[in-house]
Amino acid sequence: MIGAFLLVSAAHAVESTSPLTAVDYADFNQAVSGNPAATTFNAGTGWLGRALGIPENSGVTLGGVYLADTNKLFSGGAQPGAWSSNSALILGLKLDAQKSWDWRGASFGLQYLQFYGQNTNGEAGSVQGYNGIVGNLPFQRNELYQAWYLQEIIHDVLQVRLGKMTPTLDFNNVSRSLTLNDSAENIPSISGLLFTPLFVNPSLLGALPGYYNSAVGVTVNFTPNKEVYLNAGSYDGNLANGVQTGTAAPSINGYRFNIAEAGTNWLIGEGKHPGQFAAGAWNQTGVLTGPGNAQQNGTRGVYAFGTQRVWSGANYAADSKASADKPQSTGHPSASMFYQYGINNAETLPIKQYVGGGLTVFGLVNGRSNDSIGAGVALSWLNPKIFQRTTELMYQAYYQAQVTNAVFLQPTLTYIPTPGAAPNLPGAWAGTLRLTVLF
Repeated sequence: MIGAFLLVSAAHAVESTSPLTAVDYADFNQAVSGNPAATTFNAGTGWLGRALGIPENSGVTLGGVYLADTNKLFSGGAQPGAWSSNSALILGLKLDAQKSWDWRGASFGLQYLQFYGQNTNGEAGSVQGYNGIVGNLPFQRNELYQAWYLQEIIHDVLQVRLGKMTPTLDFNNVSRSLTLNDSAENIPSISGLLFTPLFVNPSLLGALPGYYNSAVGVTVNFTPNKEVYLNAGSYDGNLANGVQTGTAAPSINGYRFNIAEAGTNWLIGEGKHPGQFAAGAWNQTGVLTGPGNAQQNGTRGVYAFGTQRVWSGANYAADSKASADKPQSTGHPSASMFYQYGINNAETLPIKQYVGGGLTVFGLVNGRSNDSIGAGVALSWLNPKIFQRTTELMYQAYYQAQVTNAVFLQPTLTYIPTPGAAPNLPGAWAGTLRLTVLF
């Protein structure tokens, strides 16, 4: 577990963890992110390695995630009536060197990404991106997604990660899960929304490396106690210079992306509802250029985000087939909210300021404790040097259903009343059907 995922719990404190830990495939029992590739270092559940006969105590975890979706632009946008499809496959290998070689506190990670997609967001005229699986061109990619070495310096307090990685997992990761000492109180991935702002604060779009443009750099994670953390990192900053860092060779030049984030967590109320808050600051170095001969020597910004459980229902029967000799399993329905903000002084990035948030209800339907339903809103102030429209507003709602084990199917509806790509685009209605398979 890394960085902001390391809010280690005390007696009643919150521990931040990846929503996709290496659990047994047959016992997978939690909702997942709308794009797991953008929210966790671990690829999948580790089932693939176990199926191939790799012992669980070997320190080697092999797994992956497969995402596929079909999108229909019902009306409005840039290409009304358009259909598009996308798929992404990530295969990941993780080595716990302490288990394998008795190398204390060390681990290694390697991930391969294959993506085949279409211009889904462009068809809707969306600048923010209503489908977070699609980023910049090229839409066909085969790349070394991650290759890192992690060394724990002080157990549970200080660790350093070096190599090619996705900083969006350590920074501005509002979608991280919350795990409590009582597993019945867990909050899985905070939302299954598909839109890009959940995974990358739009005020950081084009600067912060992440899915699917990872970058070479270093991340330091510091957790001085069980309620707070501090992360800092420095990475190849050529993404802001127009380089697709996910597919290009690393560059050592004047373009660097530097970022730091601090966060805390708490439990409030009689129900001990968990919450967390974090804020960060970043700067991008190098001479940046944009449309209309816009030029700027470096840029910077700040952001903040938080989550809070707002309701927790009574236990209820989750297995209608239970009998006297087979007690009913119980679920614990709950609702959690999230909020985000970001602002920058950039002259060349697409978005100047952003505010957004959402609400997710877990286990609302009796007998379907691993389903979730949610909605979110995203509002971005666009760069006037690039776009004629001042803002882009987006609403999205979804229902994520667990089909079986670690397989999820998710219909999603999006409305964009002010698509920002052009000034006169009519409001866009779009539907997405997303399949998520973890293995």
